[in-house]
Amino acid sequence: MKIDNMEQLTFENLEATPPTYGGIILNKEKLIEVLSEILDMEDLPSIKNRIVILKDILTNHKKDQQGLLNIDANGDTFSLRRDILVSELNQILESQTLERAKYYLKRLKEGVQKIKTSKVNDINLLRWKEYDNIITDSLWILGKRDTSGAHLGWYWGNFIPQIPHQMMLRYTKKGDWVLDTFVGSGTTLIECRRLGRNGIGIELNSEVVQKTKELIEKETNYDKVVSDIIIGDSRTINIKEILRKYNIKQVQLLIMHPPYHDIIKFSKDKKDLSNATNTEEFLKMFGEVVDNATPYLEKGRYFALVIGDKYSKGEWIPLGFYCMNEVMKRGYLLKSIIVKNFEETRGKRNQQELWRYRALVGGFYIFKHEYIMLFKKK
Repeated sequence: MKIDNMEQLTFENLEATPPTYGGIILNKEKLIEVLSEILDMEDLPSIKNRIVILKDILTNHKKDQQGLLNIDANGDTFSLRRDILVSELNQILESQTLERAKYYLKRLKEGVQKIKTSKVNDINLLRWKEYDNIITDSLWILGKRDTSGAHLGWYWGNFIPQIPHQMMLRYTKKGDWVLDTFVGSGTTLIECRRLGRNGIGIELNSEVVQKTKELIEKETNYDKVVSDIIIGDSRTINIKEILRKYNIKQVQLLIMHPPYHDIIKFSKDKKDLSNATNTEEFLKMFGEVVDNATPYLEKGRYFALVIGDKYSKGEWIPLGFYCMNEVMKRGYLLKSIIVKNFEETRGKRNQQELWRYRALVGGFYIFKHEYIMLFKKK
């Protein structure tokens, strides 16, 4: 198809289709034809001239009598982020050589034509620029917890939904299975529902399970995924039998957010890690949970541990790194240590001045962070 009249292209009827992540809906086949024709050109000025016209169409919605980018025409449609597409076109316009311009053109065409994902997630690496909602830095400065939908933040010591959300986007595909051995108020399973992942949670404290189940059921289950909570001790519970119920042998992501030893007492049960008599016993109990769950994590998949340190009798206890060592003893590969801020906890709410005074008197610094330690099963 010739594009001599590209200045007549239009986005008529285009904006009637809701954009995806700020995107525009395009006719895939026709856009590929346009890019192919530009790629066939053998001089840089001609290529740049065509790119200027195409960019003008994208930004000004000029009319196209041929329906080149009309989504009502035959062919597949797809969404592209308008800002990313314009950025790709600008790279071509800024190219100083024909070879570099064609390189960017081929990359853009390939991103339109193909989907390239890894074994562990659904991220299309040919359009990686569009995933700016996924954090890749090791320092997470996050605002307050997500309280939308079923996320209420009612449970002492629960983690913010953004953590399992990010872990699932990076390390699972839709339909994968996630196991949380300290499911608590169900934050992980709520996020599983939102992202179309199957979730299984284990919780020792039976008193919180019923409310947790009720909250999870309030989250719409668009993808009809499994959201199951089993009451039991994660150190000894038969995970094999739990998975067999769903005809699976392993999960694709393991998440653990154990108590930070005895900072918060979650129950009076001696099997509760928060009731361990000392750090050594806590680490032994934690290691038993890792031992019990590890065989059921698929090889090459990821284990996210959310943990913080503690302060006791004038001494900083590096609980996070102690737990990290326990995991690494089991043959895991350490992939990242993420430091995440927290500005306020339920225990310190409205007590900022008191804690500042205590820090000045005690010669310590107030906890403002916790860790997300990421491991890969060898």
